[in-house]
Amino acid sequence: MGPLAVLIGSRKGAFILRGDRSRRAWKLSAPILLGNIVHHLVLDPRDGRTMLMAARTGHLGPTIFRSTDMGRSWKEARRPPAFPWAAEGQKGLVVDHVFWLSPGHPSETGVWYAGSSPPGLFRSDDGGVTWEGVAGFNEHPMRSSWVGEGQQGPPDGATLHSILIDPRDPSHIYLGISAGGFFESLDRGAGWKPLNKGCRADFIPIPDPEYGHDPHCVRLHPLMPDRLYHQNHCGIYRMERPEGRWIRIGDNMPKRVGDIGFPMVLHARDPDTVWVFPMDGTTVWPRVSPDGKPAAYVTRNAGRTWRRQDKGLPESQAWFTVKRQAMAADAHEPVGLYFGTTSGEIWGSRDEGEKWISLVSHLPEIYSVEVAELSR
Repeated sequence: MGPLAVLIGSRKGAFILRGDRSRRAWKLSAPILLGNIVHHLVLDPRDGRTMLMAARTGHLGPTIFRSTDMGRSWKEARRPPAFPWAAEGQKGLVVDHVFWLSPGHPSETGVWYAGSSPPGLFRSDDGGVTWEGVAGFNEHPMRSSWVGEGQQGPPDGATLHSILIDPRDPSHIYLGISAGGFFESLDRGAGWKPLNKGCRADFIPIPDPEYGHDPHCVRLHPLMPDRLYHQNHCGIYRMERPEGRWIRIGDNMPKRVGDIGFPMVLHARDPDTVWVFPMDGTTVWPRVSPDGKPAAYVTRNAGRTWRRQDKGLPESQAWFTVKRQAMAADAHEPVGLYFGTTSGEIWGSRDEGEKWISLVSHLPEIYSVEVAELSR
């Protein structure tokens, strides 16, 4: 494998952390869009050079920037994601920020999807230059029921995230809404149905509701596309898609730690191996490491058992957490893991989480971490 880059979105801009082939030497870039919120920074794996950045700027507002030279220069999208203007006298939706970016299917060069807050789904067919709303979701007659009115949900507003494309079929798309639930389309986004059976929603006074859940992060393994993993507000789950029901594999986590968190990361070559980063999910939801002792947990048998991985991390008094987009893995051998914290550190492991080292400190609050494999 060649060199790689860790793409970092933060509360005060974006950064690119470049590593050599050995993943021992790292160099941090100057800040990109300093002073502005960057929710997500993603490299297109299909061409290895186009990079999109979802930003909320003080002057331009919510928008997307595009680079075709690995982040050396940037240009704003000509038509960023936006909801249609409402008719006179009616109340319409307005994008507060673009939260999530997903490259399209490998066969659809130039196609990207974006998720916004309030929850909206958008598509670009020209590499992120122009965007259109996906009417099948944004104008679905059940949308307001699924997502609720206004900006209910997480503290920063309800969001659409975890946009997943089935590698076997570009028409098969999944997405998550916090709060609202997990949904599936079989026709390129024209129609949608909830996919939440078996997932708990303890904050809803209805047993086993059809929708209204709060998925934090959902992942699909490209080598086993019918297997989905799901970190939810109410636990960790796995689904074998033909069965159509979530199984709570987080019940096998240590009870003192629990199975509440935000990120979820998959092993590039092993569909049974998954990492999570738990947070304190007790009654007040402080959103910090349990007892101030941060750790990743790994399963290598699809959730039947979990093992703590904290070597190198602070042993106590470390009151941070890791957001849903802020943990990622590379495809090297062994797999490397990376996560960013709410206290502005980037941690990395070259040995699948057995030992952690601090790669960068003193950054702004980290919103997202993605890994880009570089050709040179």
